[in-house]
Amino acid sequence: MEFDWSQEDIQHRRDVQAFLKEELPDNWEEMSQHGPGGDSQAQFSRHFCSRMAERGWLTQHWPSEYGGRDCEPWRHSIVGEEMWSVGEPRGSQYMNVNWIGPAIMNYGSEQQKALHLPKISTGQVLWCQGFSEPEAGSDLVALRTRAEKIDNQYVINGSKIWTSYCNHADFIFLLVRTDPSSSRHRGISVLLVPMDTEGIEVREIPSVVGERYFHEVFFTDVTVPTDVLLGEANNGWNVVNYALQFERIGAARYARAAVTLDKLAELARERGMLEDPIVVDRLGEARALCEAARVLVYKVIDIRAKGLPPTADTQLARVLSTTCDNAIGRLALEIFGQESREYASFADTNFRMAMTAGIAVGATEVQLNLIASRFLELPKE
Repeated sequence: MEFDWSQEDIQHRRDVQAFLKEELPDNWEEMSQHGPGGDSQAQFSRHFCSRMAERGWLTQHWPSEYGGRDCEPWRHSIVGEEMWSVGEPRGSQYMNVNWIGPAIMNYGSEQQKALHLPKISTGQVLWCQGFSEPEAGSDLVALRTRAEKIDNQYVINGSKIWTSYCNHADFIFLLVRTDPSSSRHRGISVLLVPMDTEGIEVREIPSVVGERYFHEVFFTDVTVPTDVLLGEANNGWNVVNYALQFERIGAARYARAAVTLDKLAELARERGMLEDPIVVDRLGEARALCEAARVLVYKVIDIRAKGLPPTADTQLARVLSTTCDNAIGRLALEIFGQESREYASFADTNFRMAMTAGIAVGATEVQLNLIASRFLELPKE
């Protein structure tokens, strides 16, 4: 692979950086400390993403027929790195452009594409994902939320947990069991459900991670038309696998971790801590993790840019990205010492956000199991 950026890509990165300086409010650092689920950041994301869309940047890697510019995935990776390095002002809309939109392009009906893709590409819609359940978290195929087909409708009953962004979401990408006699991967479907549908209840789960970050979502006789089904009935697992290959490298956490590391190194220098070889060693190890994660993510993007099928490299990139994020979060606590105890301080905020890295979109342990089976071809027993 050739990792030198073209002059056009270098200029695009500069343009994105200038755009961020122009568009982010003066209180952005404080706003971003509450995480992308916070009330103020969710509201800001609609304005911010519409401004990105006006410049053609929000979905530039999409086909032009769906509101994109037919750019290669590399252009989108530049945007992702710059957004995550400042705290992801797109909020939950980073999911829209990374994997929800592509899933609808690949599996959606013409009606679904016409309804959802323009809203995503103009930055005016918020989504959440309804995957995990009280007894089906990392073991997602154990889900119990059911959607019973009655005439031309689905009636949904069940619940989801640890759901992010749903308090402001317009739609939920909902995983349900449509064949009650099925088990494991079979009999699962994906429904694109409006969050204002009668019978949906959202309850916040207080947590140390951030404001409005986790929720429970309850479905009680929620009735939706069958045309919200994405893809084929009982074949939703293929849809989810396709979508998650995009999502697992969609969040450029290594870029955020690298910025944090730069600040830690500067602080260590100011405090004379670079005289300690252990501190220097820890900083060097953290830098190596960031660079390794970046290279692995670039390998996955290269595979995608060449139109090749996904490989276990996606899981490898995901594991290393979460590893570097967590390592630097812990290092920030050590370097800041007592100051880390202050809520919403630099070290506290980074550590709390890093805590979610190894859980979201499949726990790190799940990714390691996939690497063992798909990359190393190890037996299950």
